Amino acid sequence: MSNKKLGQDLQGVARLITEATLGITDLVEAMHKRVVHPPFLPSTPIQHLITKIAGITYQNIKWSTQLIGNGLDKALGKLTPLLGETETTDEKEAIRSALNGVIGDYLEEKKNPLNITMQFRFQGKVINLENENIEELCQGINGKIILMIHGSCMNDLQWTRKEHNHGEVLAKDLNKTPVYLHYNTGRHISTNGRDLNELLENLISKWSRPVEELVIIAHSMGGLVARSAIYYGQKQQKKWIHHLQKIVFLGTPHHGASLERAGNYLDVILEAVPYTKPFARLGKIRSAGVTDLRYGNLIDEDWHANDRFEMQTDKRQIIPLPNQIECYSVAGDIGKVKEPVSTHWFGDKLVDVKSALGQHKNPVRNLQFKKENTWINYETSHLDLLSAPIVYSKIKAWID
Repeated sequence: MSNKKLGQDLQGVARLITEATLGITDLVEAMHKRVVHPPFLPSTPIQHLITKIAGITYQNIKWSTQLIGNGLDKALGKLTPLLGETETTDEKEAIRSALNGVIGDYLEEKKNPLNITMQFRFQGKVINLENENIEELCQGINGKIILMIHGSCMNDLQWTRKEHNHGEVLAKDLNKTPVYLHYNTGRHISTNGRDLNELLENLISKWSRPVEELVIIAHSMGGLVARSAIYYGQKQQKKWIHHLQKIVFLGTPHHGASLERAGNYLDVILEAVPYTKPFARLGKIRSAGVTDLRYGNLIDEDWHANDRFEMQTDKRQIIPLPNQIECYSVAGDIGKVKEPVSTHWFGDKLVDVKSALGQHKNPVRNLQFKKENTWINYETSHLDLLSAPIVYSKIKAWID
């Protein structure tokens, strides 16, 4: 990793520490007010005096934190040219990706150096379409492209799991060229979908070989980002849409993830109890990308006029699967085939089977996958979908 990049990462961490300290101070101050001024009871002059004195103390803490934080940020900026080089590691990439998944919208808003910008990569290296470095990065490049789109809190390098990478093996077995999307999963899904739509148009126009076909393999949230990109691509009549032939979804929460809905319940419960209300802000650290997973938002209209932390029903626009594109879906299930139906409620631990297969209790929202294009892999967790040999065999049979 370059000197500049290391310095930017350190600056990013410093800013996060500063903001976290300020946030915790606000939380403690709010709790202090709740204790001194009990809900539903009048406050005495002594109580108001205690709050005023405490308020001055909390303000001093926040001023000091801001001053130190700004000074540290500037100091690290000046130190950047002097920092020694260090190698990028998979662990470092994973931590940064997880951070973007949780608070990526915040990192982007604050222009924090830890923010991940969307790009195509190959073996962790950026594919620069302007400099035409494709030939150097992708040996044996051809016009048959497999685009691999990772899930929430992950990155392109994490397609390799247990020494297996679906993209690399498919490229070898089927003579295709793998391209990996790297993106900030904390942004709204529709925002990422719009950007991917534009990036794919650029990729198709500047690929160093005539593009014969495009196939997408998407894991988890990546499937929603792909569907969003397809929606905007069709709406804007982009050229890349005509090259897209197949898309395989692996554990994609087409109708949302139950864990995010549980998080939303926690928000409401904390907000409803006067003494715990200040703690509700901790639940609201979840990024826009995470809250989009509650029901599986795809387009701007799904979230634009809504408070994403408010308890509400599914208000998504109905977006069917794209016509003239073969769509396949794999659902993971940690249970065994012969076990009772009740044991299959958890799906792959993160996404339930019905959501992964696009099935909905409201027939209008059912995605209508062809029966032969869906498959349940039992005794498989969400991440195992990336490495299970039987999953690879299924994908290969579908896109061959």
